[in-house]
Amino acid sequence: MAKNKLKVAIFIPTYNAAKTLPLVLDRIPNEIKDYVTEIFVADDASQDNTHLIGVGYKKVKGTRNLNIYHHDQNKGYGGNQKWAYRYCIDKGYDLVVMLHGDAQYAPEMIPNLLKPFDKKNVGMVFGSRMTGDPLGGGMPLIKYLGNKFLTGIENWVLKLKLSEYHSGYRVYSCKALNKIPFEKCANDFHFDTEILIQFRIANIKIEEVPIPTYYGNEKCHVNLIGYGLNILRSLAQYWKHTHGIKKYKKFKI
Repeated sequence: MAKNKLKVAIFIPTYNAAKTLPLVLDRIPNEIKDYVTEIFVADDASQDNTHLIGVGYKKVKGTRNLNIYHHDQNKGYGGNQKWAYRYCIDKGYDLVVMLHGDAQYAPEMIPNLLKPFDKKNVGMVFGSRMTGDPLGGGMPLIKYLGNKFLTGIENWVLKLKLSEYHSGYRVYSCKALNKIPFEKCANDFHFDTEILIQFRIANIKIEEVPIPTYYGNEKCHVNLIGYGLNILRSLAQYWKHTHGIKKYKKFKI
């Protein structure tokens, strides 16, 4: 955990996560619940009762800094992040943790993800499953191979040495977010890759922290083939942008 007192928010994006949301909230360490300024759930127009579960949890548990928001129309995975990061910037927060509401990522790891911000000039930290035992944690083989394949291409194009690009467990510096046009990134799942491309262009420091891998019975909302093609398309756009062939507003830093 960062040594200096920072204004930290935990953003929990949810979509049809009624069964898992209480588990995620329960597993956030008590010292983190006391430390952070706000924990907020952003329910992206779920078709189940995720929003009501969140409201009921707050009422029963009495968590002082927990807020539940519900989007009337689905913004998409990337669109929900855009809303949340703008919210955090406007609130004057220093850091925002993205913790998925489907219990795929361990809330207990939040202190580890915050620790690198003790250093200066860290703009983003993400939890890497690929530095551990992803297959042992239940990652499907096709996802493992797809992750390795896409990561290899992404590292080759972006000239980075990251172990993966596809973890959704992330902490952003709001100061860093304010330097990039993240709201021009995709509303879909490849938002996570496009914002990394923006960080690369802006030369903002990215750090990785090993995290355990967990795959349960949560439903995957990602079209894997479409996701992969979208990432390759974004990389091609980056290449054309940086080589002066065609300029893209989302990569104009």
